[in-house]
Amino acid sequence: MTKTFTRRMALATLSSLALMGTAQAQTAYPSQPIKFIVPYPAGGATDVLARMVAQKMQDNWQQNVVVDNKPGAGGTIGANLVAKGPADGHTVLFSIVALLQQISLMKLPYDPIKDFTPISRVAISPSVFAASTSLPVNNLADLIKLVKASPGKYSFGTYGPGTSAHLQGELLNMQTGMDLLHIPYQGAAPLVTAMLGGQLSTAFMDAGSSRQHFPKFKLLGVTGTERLSWLPNVPTLKEQGLNSFEPLGWFGLFLPAATPKPVVDKFSVEIQRILKLPDVREKIEAMGLIPGGDTQENFAKVIKSDAEIYARIIRDAKITLN
Repeated sequence: MTKTFTRRMALATLSSLALMGTAQAQTAYPSQPIKFIVPYPAGGATDVLARMVAQKMQDNWQQNVVVDNKPGAGGTIGANLVAKGPADGHTVLFSIVALLQQISLMKLPYDPIKDFTPISRVAISPSVFAASTSLPVNNLADLIKLVKASPGKYSFGTYGPGTSAHLQGELLNMQTGMDLLHIPYQGAAPLVTAMLGGQLSTAFMDAGSSRQHFPKFKLLGVTGTERLSWLPNVPTLKEQGLNSFEPLGWFGLFLPAATPKPVVDKFSVEIQRILKLPDVREKIEAMGLIPGGDTQENFAKVIKSDAEIYARIIRDAKITLN
């Protein structure tokens, strides 16, 4: 028997063992209940979406899939539990875009890029820039002219410091030369209430939680690269000559970085299956959101791009949480 033949036999054996290991890993998973860690309180959009996906997965895999809310510290407590938890596919993080924004806003006990394997966006939430009906403006150009004529008079509201709305408002100020004063609120609900009550001039609001109120405001622009199908007459901010408003809010699934690839692949296929179900898509759209369903590769690209843009905005606008 020649050395070449022996080497080929050895390589063939190793290849067979690798394939067998992959098959065994896929067959064995899931071998115990799966836990979705939601780092926010029960009842919010993140929680609702997580429970919907968990139920569909449980029905198909015939294995318990539970949602465990671990709120606190802006979502970092729950995220850290997954980052430091067992990497066997049975502990999953269901988080939002804030996971990336926090990289440049605070010291984290984990690395959002290196410590997680992105699976897919479950739902996507554009932001809408709205103005109070009391303002004598019909478009963004009108607003810019109005604000510049009366410095220090007008404001923009957000659902909290360091949120997407805050970053978008500061970016708008930088690119237009306006001086809209930032007024933060503790969540989307009080922000909308303040807008309805005429306490704010403008606000960046996420489409998911605020869509039902949009007819009561003047809508001046949306984030992203395309107009929304249900707001076809509202131009994107990009169309209006502004840059770095392409990122969209999202709700996404992550596994610990060290999770075996066969497990990651099986989990990913299942999530894509769930997000193609008509009833799931209908429920997501009813929440004012856009259904997700990315491949791992596409979601990874989104994360890389979003993280870079948010880091630049935070640095240039000198945004801090102090």
